[in-house]
Amino acid sequence: MSTAAADRAIDLDHVSKTYRGKVEALREISMRVDRGVVFGLLGPNGAGKSTLVKIMMTIVRPTRAEGTVLGRPVGDKPTLGRIGFLPEHHRMPTFLTGRQAVDHFGALAGVDRRTRRRRIPGLLELVGMTAAADRRIGGYSKGMMQRIGLAQALVNDPELVVLDEPTDGVDPVGRRDIRDLLGRLREEGRTVFINSHILSELEMICDRVAILIAGEVRRQGTIDELTRESRRYEVDVLGDAPDWCAADPALRCDRIGPLTRIVRPGDDAAAVQPLIDRLRADAATIVAVSPKRESLEDLFVRTVGDGSADGDPPPPGVPPTSPAPAADAAAPAANGGAA
Repeated sequence: MSTAAADRAIDLDHVSKTYRGKVEALREISMRVDRGVVFGLLGPNGAGKSTLVKIMMTIVRPTRAEGTVLGRPVGDKPTLGRIGFLPEHHRMPTFLTGRQAVDHFGALAGVDRRTRRRRIPGLLELVGMTAAADRRIGGYSKGMMQRIGLAQALVNDPELVVLDEPTDGVDPVGRRDIRDLLGRLREEGRTVFINSHILSELEMICDRVAILIAGEVRRQGTIDELTRESRRYEVDVLGDAPDWCAADPALRCDRIGPLTRIVRPGDDAAAVQPLIDRLRADAATIVAVSPKRESLEDLFVRTVGDGSADGDPPPPGVPPTSPAPAADAAAPAANGGAA
């Protein structure tokens, strides 16, 4: 194993899964996740996200898989003791209290009783469930279930935390609390691999993301890297733009109500200063100067619509293509199915 691979929490190559009926849920996936980062996996329904997570967790057997998780080959059972896992739509015995559920799953993870008793109170406080810890799970809301699920995913003090839709059913306050928790895990040096469809959440917390479409990784990198081509400055002026603006091929001028928006591609602040100086020399009233880039949601919708990561992005301000339907949405539900 190379030194670079050993330094990664996840290092995957050629991960494929074909279900009965020749339904390809995953197609030659390659993915790199460094240690100590929050990594977001996103894609439309049926893209194969949950299938990839289940392969890493040895729940689904891959058709082919090479690479490592925490430095050990994919599928290595002892490695699971170093991973915390919160599945999508997880279920817990409803007759248990929240405290008992965390204790139960800690025991299943091989954590000794003394360590569990010492660790559980802090975890319940961390996820905001101390007050409800001794109530039965059958009376919990979806958000409370997710919080207890997060606590059980941390009870074995994991190096890697794998979360499949952790904010599903959680209110805005709860989502903020989970973001704060993920940031704390990163500060502690843990790696977080999160699969979520709430793109605004991923944009705020993730160091890197991958976009999975129809079983293939179409884009992968930091959000800054993935949105670099869309970066621009928007200068809003009152009334019409000067005639020289429309004649400059490096600029675009759009009338927006009483304003004209002048768009200059690029993220170099120094390069936009001559434009501002020239507008001032023409006595134009500058209302706003704003650096812009496309959001993670814009990038995602464009990537889904393009069906490719190789095409050039549309000009700033042009609406992205509408999403295409997922190619493998009809995957069978064997072993949890493809998601």
